[in-house]
Amino acid sequence: MDLERERIRADLRGVLDGEIRCDDTFLELYSTDASLFQVKPLAVVRPRRTSDVSATVQYAAENQIPVHARGAGTGMAGESLGTGIVLDFAHSMRRILETGDDWIRVQPGVVLANLNRHLAQRDRIFGPDPATRSVTTLGSVIALDASGSHWPQHGSARDHILELQVVLANGEVVTIKPTHLDRVAHLESPELVRITSGIAELMESHADKIQGNLPKTFNQGSGYRLSGVVENEVVDLAKILAGSEGSLALITQAKLRTSPRSKSRGLVLLFFERLDNAAKAAVQLGTAGISACDLLDRRILAIARETDPRYSNLIPENTEAMLLVEFSGETQADVHAELEKIADRIRRRRKLAFHSLITTSPKEVGTYWELARRMTPILYRLKGNTRPLPFIEDMTVPPHQLPNFLTKVQDVMKRHETIASIFAHAAHGHLHVRPLLNMADRDDLAKLERIADETYEELFRVGGSLSGESGDGISRTPYLPRQYGPLYDLFGRIKRLFDPAGILNPGKKVLSSTFSPMELVRRVELVPQVESDSDSTNSTKKKDDGTSEFELPILTWSPQEMATAARSCHGCGRCRTYGADTRMCPVFRFDSREDASPRAKANLLRGVLSGQLPPESLDSAETKEILDTCFHCHQCRIDCPSNVDIPNIVLEMRARNVDANGLTQDGSLQAKIHRWALWGNRFPRIANWALGNRVMRWLMERFIGLAKQRKLPRLANRSFVKQAARRGLTTATRRTGRKVLYFVDLYANLFDTQLAQAFVNVLDHNRISVYVHPNQQVSGMPSISQGAVTMAARLAHKNVKALAEAVRQGYTIVATEPSAVMALTHEYLNLLDSDDAKIVAENTREACEFLWDLHHHGELELDLKPMNLTVGFHVPCHLRALHEASYGQRILQLIPGLSVRPIEKGCSGMAGTFGLTRNNFRSSLRIGWDLIVAMRAKQIQIGSTECSACKMQIEQAGNKAVVHPIKLLAKSYGVLEPDSDLFTQSPHDLFVT
Repeated sequence: MDLERERIRADLRGVLDGEIRCDDTFLELYSTDASLFQVKPLAVVRPRRTSDVSATVQYAAENQIPVHARGAGTGMAGESLGTGIVLDFAHSMRRILETGDDWIRVQPGVVLANLNRHLAQRDRIFGPDPATRSVTTLGSVIALDASGSHWPQHGSARDHILELQVVLANGEVVTIKPTHLDRVAHLESPELVRITSGIAELMESHADKIQGNLPKTFNQGSGYRLSGVVENEVVDLAKILAGSEGSLALITQAKLRTSPRSKSRGLVLLFFERLDNAAKAAVQLGTAGISACDLLDRRILAIARETDPRYSNLIPENTEAMLLVEFSGETQADVHAELEKIADRIRRRRKLAFHSLITTSPKEVGTYWELARRMTPILYRLKGNTRPLPFIEDMTVPPHQLPNFLTKVQDVMKRHETIASIFAHAAHGHLHVRPLLNMADRDDLAKLERIADETYEELFRVGGSLSGESGDGISRTPYLPRQYGPLYDLFGRIKRLFDPAGILNPGKKVLSSTFSPMELVRRVELVPQVESDSDSTNSTKKKDDGTSEFELPILTWSPQEMATAARSCHGCGRCRTYGADTRMCPVFRFDSREDASPRAKANLLRGVLSGQLPPESLDSAETKEILDTCFHCHQCRIDCPSNVDIPNIVLEMRARNVDANGLTQDGSLQAKIHRWALWGNRFPRIANWALGNRVMRWLMERFIGLAKQRKLPRLANRSFVKQAARRGLTTATRRTGRKVLYFVDLYANLFDTQLAQAFVNVLDHNRISVYVHPNQQVSGMPSISQGAVTMAARLAHKNVKALAEAVRQGYTIVATEPSAVMALTHEYLNLLDSDDAKIVAENTREACEFLWDLHHHGELELDLKPMNLTVGFHVPCHLRALHEASYGQRILQLIPGLSVRPIEKGCSGMAGTFGLTRNNFRSSLRIGWDLIVAMRAKQIQIGSTECSACKMQIEQAGNKAVVHPIKLLAKSYGVLEPDSDLFTQSPHDLFVT
């Protein structure tokens, strides 16, 4: 840490309640957003309250340090990037303060989607809906004057502002609201009087210039918003602060107008054989009456067909463009009638579209909107080095110019032999164009700049605007003088009026220096500090002095694959979501720090690989702090629209950190849990006594970190593998037909042997030969998740050696533990680069998946006895990551009389061994609390899940037993041994059932 950063940290620590960070590793996370750019700040402050913001700005003003406001960091123009102090409002300032009948008062860090979930209880909504609504914050929505697809219905953010609390450039806190010119002199602060009267004078003296030079578009997102700032003798500074990107003042509270929710809404999808026909149709529809009208080009539609089976039959193959048109009304019948009129007008009368689909089903409406909102990030899944780059992605044109302008854009792309994706809020002429180019290729970046120059020339010719809702930031501020001509000087005067010292987000809206945006494009190419020939799981070499020599990769992927994974994250921030439609990311939902987000891990590795961070930073305590916010649930990997392999990225860095520093107490307990269990299995009575004794549990917490409150399973008197040997199951058979090698893993082998026996009995009942390999080890998943890859690789090697041979003899490997299946099918391939590991991965199945496959082929016995009960069913994270279908739920639904109630309340929070430790116990419960509460419902007699850790967590604070689906199936077959009561929870407060 350099002296300036050390001084800033020392100076601010004593005056802030919030957190200040200045270390290199941490600052790397805030040096990027969803744009192309990278700018490293001096410090990051996470303010807890308005006084923290005020103190930081005052300090910055006194020391001439820039200040940059940041929300979710999802901007595509580099709006929140800068060289000064970044204020992260999303961490702590995210409270909804007051709710009125038609208004709401919020802090700037409130996530838009969370706000609307809150307002839904009152049947209200905050209308502007940018594509990143699930993660973007209200402060950012206002700072960018965001609008989104529903601009025809709701307009932009500035249309909904009633009042703002802001911090001025001198650190003063003031309230901004419409003020009559006669009352300006009576405002609360001399500084506010000076600014307000100055703005009123500028608006009056430049009225003609403003009128003659503003864009002719419906929504103007570039420059400062000057329309309506002074109207009818009333000056409203909020209208100029909206869209100012934190360059004039910093918002700390906002009072916003809310709107009634639409009673009914529906969509019509219109399919076109030509892009220009879609644009013409949008012009025909206009904005009158409709709620939204989005245009998607064939590239977006093609990848939707390829990546999501829901759209493969929905979208005709020959579609060049599609319009998604929404209409809202009082009843579904009214809405459907209007949608039919739209389809008739565009398809039959105008002959523009060749096909249409209409729906008023809420579920289908949601599915179709996903197509529009999620597909741009999914473009990052494209193979190769080119990516859809955001640079000219936010233009607006007068709507009647859209067909002609789209043709001009295509001509520019053809001249430069470049493909681009095109998405538009077409009815109001708002266009998102992303050329597919290689960020690592300097020639491609130069081409991008030429494309921008030529495209903007056409844009200005038709009276368009550089931006509609994503701001100017680094990308577009240099082009503002060309767009506004003589009006641009007024922007400078406004900036100086609010911010005389120029400390608030300098270089945005008003140039502070002459530069090319391409100078700030983040590095994505590798620097020579990785080894292409490194052996898997051997991460370091020792120098003569005994210290470690840096070497990556540790896992079996190549350096290029590792780098591609790191740079595939384009910073969209979808992993910061709190939405109920996804589980990503369980930790971030509980701990809303940027370092807890999955993208932070990709940024960290990319920083090392590109030379922004020294290799040794991966060995640091700061890196471990970031990595400790991941418990390897894999939800980010499957829910990320770009499919970035964050779990592998984390494992790579965690392995390096563990190799350099060893395991902590918590890490050791988790990684070596199998050793503790095996020791206890030698003396089960003593071990169970100790696990149930409060004094012993206090000692265990003190010396090995095991949470004293955690309910644990009892050790079995004899392991299942030993029981299997007595029954002759540990000898392979030469019989033909279906044969299963049961991979038992830790829990079923040493704790819940009834589960293992139940599965064997179910297979016997279905005349399937069972083999329990006597030399099988535990899966090693806890070791893997802790980065103890050397230990894990040894276990993997032994297992693969035994299991691969059985596969060659005709066995299918089946496990009842989802984490074991994840280890065998996914993680072992990261540890072992061998054909045997691939054979094992390809021939391993989860137990319920295997049984459902039997049923699918008509081979599963259905002589099931009725069980009249309601089961609450939870799908474990690792199973969700393995396959989309819930096979355990399907198996339970075969049992007569049994009612299955799926409970989708996210992750249980136990995360394998994560929740065992003293340091994680409370956090794990908070993560899984919604699930635990849902499982307590009176209508549910028993819980069910395939995951042993989830079972432990739900029973920890639940009021009923939780069992594996296999046990319920075995009981219905009449083959459960012993046929015990599955429904009674353990009476002991330190043991689960």
